[in-house]
Amino acid sequence: MKTTMFAALTERNYRFFWSGSLLSNVGTWMQRVAQDWLVLEVSDGSGLAVGITTALQFAPTLILPGLTGLAADRFDKRTLLKITQLWMAACAIALGVLTILGLTQTWHVYGLAFLFGVGSAFDIPARQAFVSEIVGPERLPNAIALNSAGFNVSRLIGPAVAGLVIHAFGSGWAILGNGFSYLAFIGALLLMDSTRLKPTRRVTRGKGQIREALHYIKGRPDVLLVLGVLFFIGTFGLNFQMTSALMATEIYDQDAQGYGILGTIMAIGSLSGALIGARRKTAPRLRFFLLTAACFGVMLIVSGSMPTYLTYALSLPVMGLTSMLTLNAANTIVQMTVDPQLRGRVMAVYILVNQGGTPLGAPLLGWFAELWGARSTMLVGGAMVLLGELVILLLLRRVLDVGLWTEIRPYASRMFHLRRIPEPVIVESSDNDGRDR
Repeated sequence: MKTTMFAALTERNYRFFWSGSLLSNVGTWMQRVAQDWLVLEVSDGSGLAVGITTALQFAPTLILPGLTGLAADRFDKRTLLKITQLWMAACAIALGVLTILGLTQTWHVYGLAFLFGVGSAFDIPARQAFVSEIVGPERLPNAIALNSAGFNVSRLIGPAVAGLVIHAFGSGWAILGNGFSYLAFIGALLLMDSTRLKPTRRVTRGKGQIREALHYIKGRPDVLLVLGVLFFIGTFGLNFQMTSALMATEIYDQDAQGYGILGTIMAIGSLSGALIGARRKTAPRLRFFLLTAACFGVMLIVSGSMPTYLTYALSLPVMGLTSMLTLNAANTIVQMTVDPQLRGRVMAVYILVNQGGTPLGAPLLGWFAELWGARSTMLVGGAMVLLGELVILLLLRRVLDVGLWTEIRPYASRMFHLRRIPEPVIVESSDNDGRDR
């Protein structure tokens, strides 16, 4: 089958899924910008308060990965997604109304951010695993990349719209708009033709099902490699809302509109990375993932060192490009190769590693900002990404099997001058091993 950049969109159900996700994600990005701005307003500009809010929103991902992944494997994914969308809509509407009425206090934001995070923790594994049931394994790499492209189109639109709405009407209206945006995705789920879906067999109730997934991951060193590097990226690198808010206000003296524009500018690079990934027919090689992860760490340091608002803004597309190439490669590698019966649970662990580190990293970086200034959030973040990748690669000298080592040896040997080892014949895994945002 010939693969084009937009092959998955030829599937009617996927068009509904993609369009609904796009509109919903525009609202989500509006709330992300507005919520961080709101916290700065009600906490007298505290970077630590922004970090705590971010941490609370991602904390459920850290606390509930086994339950959220098992729910995605055990229940009907489309029904589960309808429930999670309604839950997150209720949280957003509640915060928006409180803010419009002028009643919001910092603890309100903390509590509703945590509840919103509970819905998101159940939503993401189900959403990612559901993609394979819509398009099947042949178009899965393209669908994953188009999901990323849609996410970044929303990132182009959402922050800019949020900046305008906050400037004209206040943070509450931008947050309220997100609450109603979830209706678009719910409508898309209702419009899908269930007879065209390709559901995987649901996991029946049983003992040790979470432990089964962990044992499976332990036996997959390629997945361990991806998860190890992603932990450092998610913990110290993917805190863009907080770091950009602090850089915009403390370093470059910008208002809400100037802050929103930064998110849109970075999304240009992220969108480019997603479209590059959409041309792939198979999962990328592991050394490609390692290279883009290292480039992302370098760009965090470069962007954090920029002297002016203009030069900082000009560096963001490159940072967005490297981050998206890294995340898209990681997502595709994992989803394309895992057992379909375990995909929901494995993706929950993937999300735990990718996002669950944020409750640890965000307050820590916020504390650094108060001690050493806003630039430290990016300089320390980039250094930790590079150091983390170095540590993982050194550990892999002992734990990788020989077959996987041949994938990363050309890259690692140039970095560490490791001795050459024999290259065995590798049997490529079939696309049918795994059929799946």
